[in-house]
This record gives sequence, C-alpha cells and structure tokens, in this order.
Amino acid sequence: MTVILPGATLGVMGGGQLGRMFVHAAQQMGYFTAVLDPDADSPAGRVSHHHIHTDYTDVDGLARLAGLSDAITTEFENVPAPSLENLAFTRPVSPAADAVAIAQDRIREKGHFARCGVECAPYAVIETAEHLAAVPQNLLPGILKTARLGYDGKGQQRVATRAELEAAWRGIGGVPCVLEKLLPLDFECSVIVARGEDGQMVHYPAQRNLHRDGILAVTEVHADDMPQETARRAVSAARSIAEGLSYVGVLCVEFFVLADGRLVVNEMAPRPHNSGHWTIDACDVSQFELQVRTLAGLPLNPPRQHSAAIMLNLLGDLWFVDGGEAVEPRWADVLALPGTHLHLYGKTEARRGRKMGHLNITADSIDAVRSTADFAAAVLGLPIPLSE
Repeated sequence: MTVILPGATLGVMGGGQLGRMFVHAAQQMGYFTAVLDPDADSPAGRVSHHHIHTDYTDVDGLARLAGLSDAITTEFENVPAPSLENLAFTRPVSPAADAVAIAQDRIREKGHFARCGVECAPYAVIETAEHLAAVPQNLLPGILKTARLGYDGKGQQRVATRAELEAAWRGIGGVPCVLEKLLPLDFECSVIVARGEDGQMVHYPAQRNLHRDGILAVTEVHADDMPQETARRAVSAARSIAEGLSYVGVLCVEFFVLADGRLVVNEMAPRPHNSGHWTIDACDVSQFELQVRTLAGLPLNPPRQHSAAIMLNLLGDLWFVDGGEAVEPRWADVLALPGTHLHLYGKTEARRGRKMGHLNITADSIDAVRSTADFAAAVLGLPIPLSE
C-alpha cells in the first residue's frame, strides 16, 4: 500500500462544509488541497489551495483535479459515481465508486445491509405500478422514500393508507422508491467507522441523535447516552457493513432503536457525517483527520474521547428567531460559556433550513455538558429541552 506523505496534494469532490473541514484537517497535517465544486463561492473552495469551478461530470475539470491531486476523496454521496470511477483510472480514490453507488440507491443499500446480516425495517421496493399494487397491507402506515437523492428528510413522505401511498408515489413522478413500515421508535443513533486499504478499522463511540423536521438537531456522546449493549450492537453492525463493502474511508451508519430495544439500520453515508462533528473538539483525532489518514494510507490510531460532548446543529433559522431581517445570533454570549466551540461554515447567506455551522460543547462530566448545552440553546433560541 502506497503512503502519501504531507507535502502532497489531496483532492476532494464537493465544496460544502464537510469538504471545508476535510481541507482544514489536511492543511493542518501539511497537505495541499484541491476542491472541485460547481459553486464559485463554495465553503471548501474558499479555503483550499486550488478550487476547480466546474460541474462534477465535466471531463476537463476532472482531468484538472486528477492532475493536481495525489489522491482524491468525496465530501457527499451524491457526487456521480461514474466521475469517481473516471478519476480512479489515474489516481487513488476513496471511498470507491461502487461503495458510493450503493449508498446513492436505497434499494441497493438495503440489499447490502441484508447481505451483511444487519436488520432493516420491513420494506417493499416500488418501481412499477405492479409493485405498488402488490405492497403488503401490513407495511402501512409507512414512510415512502425515493430510492435516490434523498437526505435531511428530503424525498420522504409518511403515508397511512393505500390511497395516500398511491397518491404520494404518483405525486413524485413514479420514480423508484422504497416503502418502509413505521416502527415504534425509542431513539436514533449512529456510528462512525474508518477503514484503511489494509483492512485496519477504528470507530468512535455510538452517538445518540435527535432529528427535527428530518434534519439532525442534537448529538450527544457520553456514558449515559444509551445502554451499553445497544451501543455495542450498533458498533458491530457498522463495522460489518464497512467490511462487507471492503470500504476505504470514513463511513457513518445511522440506526433506529425501537421501543422493544431492537436495533434496525436506517441508512449509511460514505463520508464524515454531521453527527460526528463533536469529534473535532472532544477527541484526540477528529473524523476529518481519519478521512485524511485513510486517503493517504497513514496508520489509523483508535480515536480517544477525552470529554463528554454535545453537538448542536446551527441552521439558518437562528438568524431569523425574531422574524424580519436576518440578525447575527448572540455568539459572544454563547462563547462566554465554558467548553463551547463554535464552527461556522463560511456561508455568505443565512437561509431557513440551511446548515450554517455547529456548536460543540465539551465538559468533564455529563451534568456539566448538559447544563451548558441547555443554556447555549436558550441563548440561541433553540428548543428546550434538547433531548426527547
């Protein structure tokens, strides 16, 4: 396995906030960086050594990225898999195009989970009117999800009856979908693993997540966030999913924990994840440094969590808590609190629902981190309590 040492250039497909944090981690370790993104003002492009302003399928742009880079990764799963395959002819690319392609398609993704022996919610594939008519009644009520291009609650609709299901499917143009049975949910969690080309794998503790309107709002990681056996099973399942893909890179696997204690997999993201942002301030190695290490073939040291942590997602709504014109949130008051770490993504315009940044809170005890997080949320106008 070739090791790519600092001083080389690492490329990333995608210029959003995940790419920006990858670029920061790579530069801190002594690498140069190159970003390809169609947005001339992308958050990652603004801080990278090179910014290739072009579409993800542009042949000349891909050739320029390959020419500049010694290895290439991606910051989000909807980068066209054929573009990653194209780049892999001349440069190491991780994660591989075939792993990204599976994550891009819920139907293929669920098939992979089944092959790995990881339980999903009961579901049906709907690709044709005949599939629609054959959906078992016991899958209702359920959630209809488009097979492709769904994230942060997009491309999803709850349906209670067969008539609602038929109307929803036709309303989205009859594209391939999966219908998942609604299950009694206790809470949600996720696990982030990193796997090298040599098969070495490390992971972070399972993290408890709270979503609002389909978007991650809060992540908690401390000794009391979930039962130890649940956390152990989630880590084991995530590692099996990564191993089954012969995955190289950072992978996040999201789970539902049911009221009866069962664990079912929801989806995977072939990249660092919003729920792992706490690792920047609460661990000795962040998820973005692990992304650099897996791409460059460097050793993977098991990350160590040194502080209890809570991450608050900061959406553009915070700029409009009083209505009217956008007003900058009270950052100074938040940063006066002990253990607060503000990460803003360099986006020039706040919009409702747009991810503008995150706030990490760290402390040496669970009570202290929860107390500070509640206070910070109150200052920012976020819903209290933070957990449900």
